[in-house]
Amino acid sequence: MTNFADLTTLRVGGPAAHLINATSEADILAATAERDLLVIGSGSNLLVSDDGYSGTVLKIATSGMKIESDACSGATVTLAAGEEWSSFVEYAVAHDFAGVETLAGIPGLVGAAPIQNIGAYGNEIAKSIARVRTFDRVTSTITTLAAAECAFGYRTSRFKAEPDRWIILEVTLQLRTGSESDPIKYQELADALGINIGDRAPLREVHDAVLDLRKSKGMVLDPGDRDTWSAGSFFMNPIVESVTSASLPEAAPKWQTSAGVKVSAAWLIEQTGFAKGDRLGGAGISGKHSLALINAENGSAVDLVALANRIRISVHEKFAIWLEPEVRLIGLALK
Repeated sequence: MTNFADLTTLRVGGPAAHLINATSEADILAATAERDLLVIGSGSNLLVSDDGYSGTVLKIATSGMKIESDACSGATVTLAAGEEWSSFVEYAVAHDFAGVETLAGIPGLVGAAPIQNIGAYGNEIAKSIARVRTFDRVTSTITTLAAAECAFGYRTSRFKAEPDRWIILEVTLQLRTGSESDPIKYQELADALGINIGDRAPLREVHDAVLDLRKSKGMVLDPGDRDTWSAGSFFMNPIVESVTSASLPEAAPKWQTSAGVKVSAAWLIEQTGFAKGDRLGGAGISGKHSLALINAENGSAVDLVALANRIRISVHEKFAIWLEPEVRLIGLALK
């Protein structure tokens, strides 16, 4: 029997009682009749209980890419949900498809990208999505949703809000053609490229600079480096009201957004006394980034939840802010 320790990047979790490896759309549709169905991709944003999952686990492993491209409308790319995201970004850069170059190195599959509305360095996948083809488990129909119907927000979407309803089959992206990136919006990346905010740079240079930055933070998976045995950022950067933002120290990194003031979760964690490299049981904080909780040494799901709870409670006690998990928890809950 396969364990979730073999199906997730955190490398913890109990048995998957009934695992279906879906390599075709027909495989996916055949599994939709299962009552207790957990749909997973590469497991890069998943923490499952040490008891595992007693229902059916549907692992998406489909492949395929269709491209329509011309000088006027750019490139329309339709990808099967099981395609690897980082491999596609590499392909896009190599073929002068612009718009996803700052999303290099993010682990996971294409089908998971709209669920989480993956983002990095001032960019989100929602800006490039044209439509998402799904199986709607409520109506038992194949349904295509335009981007405007997907309710995209910061690390969220309609698909994340209704996790038991939608199974993503394909994602269609609309990308600009050209060798230059979109304007760079993130200061750290601009500094790495040696340019000013708002300037453009060659796609390859942006892609490689993003990879270097992510590697320096332990955010690129490396089987030989236990410090990367994580699910990326465990917590989201909280978005708070102005009154809460004003109560924070002046040094707190924060950004105004349309939804409120976004505050650096990493800064909040570090201000409560936690540090890179800290350990609690078999779990730990990455030595490269304080937002990455890792399986440090034969860790368990219980160890990781215990550490997450300790961090979360400490931040709330000091700043009156609850950190919310970016990672999806199965059979587990935070306090």
